[in-house]
Amino acid sequence: MPDPPERPAGLVLWAAMTALAELTTLRLGGPAGRLVVATTEDELLAAVRAADGEHEPLLILAGGSNVVVADAGFPGTVLRIATRGVRAVGERLEVAAGEPWDPFVADCVASGRAGLECLSGIPGSTGATPIQNVGAYGQEVSDTVASVRVYDRVERRVEELPPAACGFAYRSSRFKREPGRWVVLRVGFALPRQAHSAPIRYPELARVLGIAPGATAPLADVRGAVLGLRRAKGMVIDPADPDSVSVGSFFTNPVLDAATFGRLEERARGCLGADVHVPRFPQPDGSLKVPAAWLIERAGFARGHGDPATVAISAKHTLALTNRGAGTTAQLVALAREIAGGVQAEFGVRLGLEPVFVGHAWA
Repeated sequence: MPDPPERPAGLVLWAAMTALAELTTLRLGGPAGRLVVATTEDELLAAVRAADGEHEPLLILAGGSNVVVADAGFPGTVLRIATRGVRAVGERLEVAAGEPWDPFVADCVASGRAGLECLSGIPGSTGATPIQNVGAYGQEVSDTVASVRVYDRVERRVEELPPAACGFAYRSSRFKREPGRWVVLRVGFALPRQAHSAPIRYPELARVLGIAPGATAPLADVRGAVLGLRRAKGMVIDPADPDSVSVGSFFTNPVLDAATFGRLEERARGCLGADVHVPRFPQPDGSLKVPAAWLIERAGFARGHGDPATVAISAKHTLALTNRGAGTTAQLVALAREIAGGVQAEFGVRLGLEPVFVGHAWA
């Protein structure tokens, strides 16, 4: 990336045509019309308001861990959030949107603040976590979010939203369902001081920790176990691991009502055998969550499926689609469509997406 010119009006304006592949964990994506880097909340607000005032296309980017950018790139301004800072307010921590997520989680664990330990090893920025309602190993970020400070681009004002106003759902939120409206500026977390974790709800993690589901464990032990599990699945960014060149899980786990699940199970038994048991995780509203990886694998897509030189399913985890070094976004999206189409044809279930598409559409 070229050196930036002299810093104008409080913002870092990088040279035009910066390749967005340099700013994403997939290492894919064409050029930006221009790239602006904001290091303070005032700079961030000024950049958004300037782009909106000029009716200029604006892409807001931080860690780049959950975006699939088109090969053609983005023709407008890419605003990279590089704000920093963690401030304690009683039992709450107020965290700037650009603060890197996993170092923040590591600091919480080290200082004895519980509630985020199962979310260790996730790449990206803190401001992105409430948008996606990031979750892993039985925890969701919404479990501990106390407030989200946002800029509303429609009403043109800064607001402090309580959790109830955020519309949190499985891998979703009001911010995700109203794309382009909200800019996350800061996130407040309520994290109690305690030596042990919240109850461990994820069976795989409980097994690794040697405890029963629902029991607790020392925070550092939980973080270490989660990092080990994620690393074994290629879900921890590692320059030496080609399976980590991804956006993490590409597809969400389908959440089905009882009738739809019944049809799925009947269809699965018809094509896989009468004794097949479709795994399911009951949800509080009576719906059933089905592992997308189970559906993908049984639709005929094994780990490594694809082209080892361009794009392929991770060799470690079925939900991760990886850039093997010479891939393009078009090739990655074609692979994703092949997988989703295969699951739809085999089981009649539509897979949802975790990442955000930039400069192109899924359907």
